[in-house]
Formats: sequence, structure tokens, C-alpha cells
Amino acid sequence: MYMEVHQLIKKGFSKTKVAKKLGISRSTVHRYLKRTPSDMSEWVDSLQTRKKKLDPYKKLILSWLREHPDLSASQVEDWLREKYEGLEVGESTVRSYVKELREEYKIKKETSKRMYEAIPDSPMGAQIQVDFGHTKQKTSDNKEVKLNFIAFVLSNSRYKYKEWLDRPFTTKDVIKAHENAFRWYGGIPGEFVYDQDSLIVVSENGGDLILTQEFQQYKKSRNLTLRVCRKADPESKGKIENVVGFIKHNFAKHRVFHNIDSWNEQGWEWLNRTGNYKIHHSIKKRPVDVFSLERQHLRPVTKNLDIKYNYENSISRCVHKDNTIRYLSNRYSLPLGTYGKCETVHIKETDEKELIIYSAETGEIIAHHNVPSGKGLLIKDRNHSRDRTKGINAFMDTVSQQFNDREAAYQYLKMVKKKYPRYIRDQLQMIVKETKVNSKEMISAALNECMKRNLYGATDLSDVVSYIKRQRQVDDTVGNDKNITQLKGTSDWILETETKKRDMDAYTAILEGEPV
Repeated sequence: MYMEVHQLIKKGFSKTKVAKKLGISRSTVHRYLKRTPSDMSEWVDSLQTRKKKLDPYKKLILSWLREHPDLSASQVEDWLREKYEGLEVGESTVRSYVKELREEYKIKKETSKRMYEAIPDSPMGAQIQVDFGHTKQKTSDNKEVKLNFIAFVLSNSRYKYKEWLDRPFTTKDVIKAHENAFRWYGGIPGEFVYDQDSLIVVSENGGDLILTQEFQQYKKSRNLTLRVCRKADPESKGKIENVVGFIKHNFAKHRVFHNIDSWNEQGWEWLNRTGNYKIHHSIKKRPVDVFSLERQHLRPVTKNLDIKYNYENSISRCVHKDNTIRYLSNRYSLPLGTYGKCETVHIKETDEKELIIYSAETGEIIAHHNVPSGKGLLIKDRNHSRDRTKGINAFMDTVSQQFNDREAAYQYLKMVKKKYPRYIRDQLQMIVKETKVNSKEMISAALNECMKRNLYGATDLSDVVSYIKRQRQVDDTVGNDKNITQLKGTSDWILETETKKRDMDAYTAILEGEPV
């Protein structure tokens, strides 16, 4: 390099061009030009014998790099500080040392790139971004376990918080993590930015967010302001995306898992040591220093919430194309046509080992299944084998043709179906029976009366038909006899009353002369 620098200068290249051509800095070019060949030779010899600060840890670092070729220099630094608390070493020193080891021992770094777009910082205390992640860790007995975590980051100071579970998160777990985060930060930010996670959001509904029942109750209790990002739009929450990647690749990667409590303890120590202490490359400050100012802009937590009793424990699951969901390594069937109508459902396991599957949006129960003891099984309800709604819809269309206003009749039948979803076929058959014994005008008049009075059911329709018949008989009688005057102020409906009857013992007592 020294000889190449001097040769290019002799050929007339400027120092800037030489630096660019050789891929070195201009200060290096200046340094090489100042040294004589003898000075350069002595300096190179000194490099071979000079001890470096990290040489005592060379074997350890080399073993890490060989076992994990994708290990970053930043993670090496964190592992060294965790193992040797009194170690004082700069980031650039570790970075240079790791680079030299890779070149010397031909350990190529494995990388995977992902692109992000920068967005402006929010004012202090104005916004916090929240997201979920998961990793697969090796255990002390060389098994593999899947861990899930939720991460929080304040948009201005980049101050972070995270919490781990060794099972899937439920909405109750998410609410509990929020409460722990508020204690960690010492206050509540102005706005919460989420991804479209089914534990929090059921649907965007054109901008009007439909939240899960539990989180809606929690949002109201804490008076939170929520904003949900669009799907496949990481730029809207790029800060938390970077935090999730930082947690995965700096804290969790290649770390051995023992139990969830010690894992969370290590995670919080990592936040204080590295996650919130190292200088952030974007703001060029330590998050912990900026947070000392941002803390003053957070809304104070005024009350404690009893999460244990106020919030229901539900789990969400994605509906797959084969109209099944996965739960505890088994598949459970759903009625045909469920996929496409809803993307996610909520499930709940009872104490009697029964799995209840219900709609995330309306709460309507979709299916019941018994939870088996084995794994890898398909638990299927025979009623889910075909789409029975097609036959019901055709039946409803046929029945609606028996009325004068076919469209109104079909809407009425839809309301009957909504009220009696399990008995709609029986309801339709009862209505058909009425259409066979009554004229089209009669049942159409009864339909109008039912819709006017919000009476939705086959028995209601039958009662109104009977009422109209009795009313017409009275009208006919009044029309034939002019002397009969109809009572004024009577109700539209004829009340069915029953005369009070005495027991036979009362009459016996009277005949025997006893006082009643």
C-alpha cells in the first residue's frame, strides 16, 4: 500500500484521487507520504510484535466467530462486557479487532440486508411505537424453544423496553406488558403506533378502528390514542422495526435459554448496558440521556388497574385456506366458507377441555371442539364438511317469493336468521306452512305488521296472521249490523284474558252454611 501510494503520486494523481482509487482515507495517504521507507519498515515490524488490548480474549472471540459466522462486532462487544464487567474498550477497537480476525482466519461474515426509509422524529413524549417479534433459542440441554417478545420504543429518545414469554401472547399479556412499560418509563406517551396485530385490532373499517373487546376496554380505561400502520408499510414504524432487529441480533442471537424469568432479567440488564446506553447512530446520543428530558413530557400514571379480574384472557388465531386453525400442535376445523369472511378468530379453552372458537369482530360462536391429548391431529366436525348456508339461502329465496314484496320478505327472513341462526330451517318451514293455508295478501299484510313492530320469528308471524283474521271478522260483523257500535279507545290488539275460577271447596262451604 505504501509503495502504491508513492507510485500514484509520482504519476500525477492528487491525494484525493489516490485515496479514492486505493479505497483508503486521505489521512492515511498523508501519513504514508510523510514516512520514509525505513520508517515504514520499522512501523510494520512493530505491528508484528505489538500487543493489542483484546489479545487476552482472542481465543474466546475466535471461538464465537467460528461458531457463529454472522456475529456482529457490536454483539461481540456486548458479550465481552457481560462476561467481564470491568473491561474498558472502545467500539472502534472491537470492530477493528474482529475485522482483523475475520481476515486472518478467513471467517466471512454472513449478512442479510433489509431497507428502511427514515421518517422525522416526533416531539418529546408525543409517540411510542410497539411491535412483536419471536426467536428460536437453544436451551441448556441443546433443545430448541420458541420465544415471543413485545418491544416498545419512544420515537424521540429511542428509549426501549421489552418483555418475553415462552408461549404465544394473549390480549391480557399485551395489556400487562403495557402496564409494565408505563412503570418502566414513568408515564404514558401521547400516541401509540401499532402494526395490524390481531391481539389489538380486529379491523380498520375504513379508518374507524375496531379493537378486540379486551383492548377496547383497556384503551378506554387508560384513555390511549392509537394509530395503526397499514400492512407491509414498515416506514411508518421504522424505529420499532429496527429495535426488533436489534433485540434479535444483538441480545437474543446465539444466547442460551434457561428459563423465562432469568431470560427477562438478562434482557433488562442488556437494555441498561447496551440497548439504552450505547450511542444511537441516528440521534448521535445515548437514549438514556435524552430520556431524562423526555420523561418530563409523559402523562403521569394516575391509577393502577386490576388486570387480573377486569380483562378476559383470549387468544387469536389465523384462519387458513383449508378452513382450519392451529392450536397446541393440532388442527381444528371451521365451517366451509369461514376463510374469506374473516382473517382471524378468537379461541378460548374451558376447564372441561373444550375449545370454543368465536368471531373476533362480532363475538358469535363459530365452532366447538374437544381438545385431545395427542399432537398432529385434525379435529373435524362433520357439519363442517359442506357449506350449508347455500341451501338455507336458496330456501329463503323460495319462501320470499310467496309474499307480494319479495325484497322486503327476504330482508325479514335475514333478520329471522340472525335471531335464530341454529333454528333457521325450522323457522322457514313454519313460515311455509302459513303460506300454504293463507292467501298471499294475508301473509303479506302480516309481514308488514311484523316489520312495523320489529317482530322477527315464525310464531310472531303466525300470531299476527291470526290477529288480522279476527280483526277482519269483527269488521265484517260491524258492517252487517249498523246498531252495533264499536267501543272507542280499545287497543289495536285483542287481549286474551281468562275468567277467574273458584275452587269447588268454596261452593261446598256455602251450601253447608259455613262463612266463606
